[in-house]
Amino acid sequence: MIQAENLTKRYGATIGVTNLDFRVEKGEVLGFLGPNGAGKTTTMKMLTCYLPPTAGTAKVCGFDILDQSMEVRERIGYLPERNPLYGDMTVRGYLDFVAQVKGVKPAARRGEVDRAIERCGLEQVPRRTIGKLSKGFQQRVGIAQATLNDPEILILDEPTLGLDPKQIIEIRQLIRDLGGEKTVILSSHILPEVSQVCNRVIIINRGELVAADTPENLRSRLTTSSVVRVALRDEGDALARAEGVIAKIDGVIAVREKPRERGMGALRVECAPESDLRVEIARSLVAAGLPLLELYREELSLEEIFLQLVTEEVS
Repeated sequence: MIQAENLTKRYGATIGVTNLDFRVEKGEVLGFLGPNGAGKTTTMKMLTCYLPPTAGTAKVCGFDILDQSMEVRERIGYLPERNPLYGDMTVRGYLDFVAQVKGVKPAARRGEVDRAIERCGLEQVPRRTIGKLSKGFQQRVGIAQATLNDPEILILDEPTLGLDPKQIIEIRQLIRDLGGEKTVILSSHILPEVSQVCNRVIIINRGELVAADTPENLRSRLTTSSVVRVALRDEGDALARAEGVIAKIDGVIAVREKPRERGMGALRVECAPESDLRVEIARSLVAAGLPLLELYREELSLEEIFLQLVTEEVS
């Protein structure tokens, strides 16, 4: 659906992004990650034909963003970081206006607006003035306008920025639902958001591509050891005894105590990366009569993956 090749944007001597190469396949929900100022919004604006690249190019649904920009625009629904709403219009009035701008024929316009209202959960507020809506409903209106005229691709730039926790959950669910119908690019610097919504991520830092893969593949690539967390009832010398028992198991690299909680002690067990020693650890602790409460394998979070990749890039 999208193919970027050496995509570059400079603002005088300042580099926005440089030599970006990536693909987005049909039906993907892609997370576009990076810290503030990394070049996410610049990339979004080039893909949507708001900004021309300084060098390189991209194709959207087979159309070049420079030579065939109108064809590209017809196939993209875009929610910019700053939601472009007219606060004095009603929800239905605004969506009808946007549908006209997008070239929806008069006979189809009402049905198209109705579908956008239903799809984005706006049935309660179609006659309300946009400026009097909550921020969450305003974001829904912004996403609804992006879906008008049934674009093949949705590009959403920081769609949950400034929302409260309840509104964030609602918008994330909406994006997941839309991902079943369309190709979606979600730009964000909020890593838990991407991990909950997207099935593949692109990470950029200082305008350069750092990684493009699924979170699972990135996790496998960066994992240098397998970590098991063990929790025991904090009684007597249980924690010290458990540490000694686990240290004798083949494949265990290190055992460290974690800060104690009320009534519970914890151990961090580092093993060889290809090892899964959970069953052996559990059997050994139970055989020693130790009060095991919990045992699970720990995986790198998307935040840890991001920090490792960005640190590698900087160094």
